[in-house]
Amino acid sequence: MIFADPMELLSSLGSLSIVILLTLAIFSVVSWAIIVQKWRRFSVIEREESKFLQAYELRSQDFSELRSEAQDLEASPSAAVYIGIVDRLPSTSDLLDSSQNLGQTPAHRFPERHYLEKVSQHITQNQISHQESYLPFLATTGNLTPFIGLLGTVLGIISAFREIGVQGSASIASVAPGVAEALIATAAGLFAAIPAVIAYNYFLAKIRKSIFRVEAFGIEFLNIVEGLNTENKEPAEVTR
Repeated sequence: MIFADPMELLSSLGSLSIVILLTLAIFSVVSWAIIVQKWRRFSVIEREESKFLQAYELRSQDFSELRSEAQDLEASPSAAVYIGIVDRLPSTSDLLDSSQNLGQTPAHRFPERHYLEKVSQHITQNQISHQESYLPFLATTGNLTPFIGLLGTVLGIISAFREIGVQGSASIASVAPGVAEALIATAAGLFAAIPAVIAYNYFLAKIRKSIFRVEAFGIEFLNIVEGLNTENKEPAEVTR
């Protein structure tokens, strides 16, 4: 019997094949949900990151106002690093007035650069962890679903050979159901795996780009902070 109706074909599948197809369908639906959610999330991250870096270029020395803007850009990794570093520095007024109050701010109030680098790395890793959430499921889907589909393929071929043995002939009518069952499982496995693999690699590239950008920002901002620290130290050494 050759099937013309897809529903008729599905109704002819064995119980184990149906379980396999349902499993692949669940993987596919969840993967697409993650892909859509991640796509939206990375769009927000890129938009807010761009806003913060533009604000930083304009007001890199105005810590108070820039920190206020950074708080409104919660999705920006660089903004999170900026807030984390600024919150561990001396008061904003001391930093803003450092050029006018040279020698009056004790140098020990500035944290060591090594400590601030650790803070920056910790915040960056935390941001990366948030960006990488649910990506392992995409990787698992890409690696596992083809094998689940292959299992369905093997079961379909076994069914086809069993039917040949029962009928004693290798006619199209006896082979077609088992072959169709095998091809459906293969197609379902690939349908679940291919988008997941593409999305996983795409988002991974996005994360790597984000890491590079945040680390470059952290180094640049720490250089500014170190410059302020040096300015505060120099007058104290002169008065001695």
